[in-house]
Amino acid sequence: MDTRNQLFSRWLDPRLEAIGGDTGVYIENLATGEVFARGEDTPVVAASVIKLPVMIELFRQARAGLLSLQERHALQDAERLPSCGTLKAMHTGIEMTLMDLCQLMIIVSDNAATNILIRRVGMENVNRTLRALDCEQTTLRRLLFDSEAAARGIENTITAGEMGRLLRGLVLGEIVSPQDSRAMLDILLDQRLNGKLPFFLHSRGIPVAHKTGEDDGITHDVGILYAKEPVIACFVGEHVDVPAYERLMQDAALRLCGEA
Repeated sequence: MDTRNQLFSRWLDPRLEAIGGDTGVYIENLATGEVFARGEDTPVVAASVIKLPVMIELFRQARAGLLSLQERHALQDAERLPSCGTLKAMHTGIEMTLMDLCQLMIIVSDNAATNILIRRVGMENVNRTLRALDCEQTTLRRLLFDSEAAARGIENTITAGEMGRLLRGLVLGEIVSPQDSRAMLDILLDQRLNGKLPFFLHSRGIPVAHKTGEDDGITHDVGILYAKEPVIACFVGEHVDVPAYERLMQDAALRLCGEA
């Protein structure tokens, strides 16, 4: 009898080939320990998935007493950024705690909140923590919307496998502390951008703790599907047919949760 991995491979592989581009897939069944991976070590431009390591570093520094999550920050005109988020519409001087900014960074993918937090925790500290967590290719190299750095080819990168490693650590309570891991999972569970992995799952009562990312030709979703057998599912794609890859994520999540 074919294994579940073999069946999933026969379903997934031709679809990945048809979509093309640079893709990475990492699947881990947390009940059985089974792992399925395709291109999991291929680095891709991170887009907003880099916000997951930024959150981890924020909690690490709070646990170490280097900052307080209740520390307040007043929004400055120069900190507003386009696209995702809400801070661009807020009045100058509005005060938020670092925890408020973290929530905005994750649940609505606020870019202004992200850059404020990157400046607060330090880019080099995010990368040092990533290396300590055995993530060698995931790297924060620049602020979001830094057009000058982007023009020089400087990009933040992730891999599907390393995002899976971070998510597994959160589930096991090994990232910063058990309490902090739980708090970060709760933030990821409150994600408002749910058009990819959770698309068919929320109506079936299956919670998903996840973080998305997207840009031109780029679409990612990495998360934990809390089905009867919980599954880590990381799909990253660069130079892809975005609508096709997102539909693949939606359908794959159904299959991984035994709903298809």
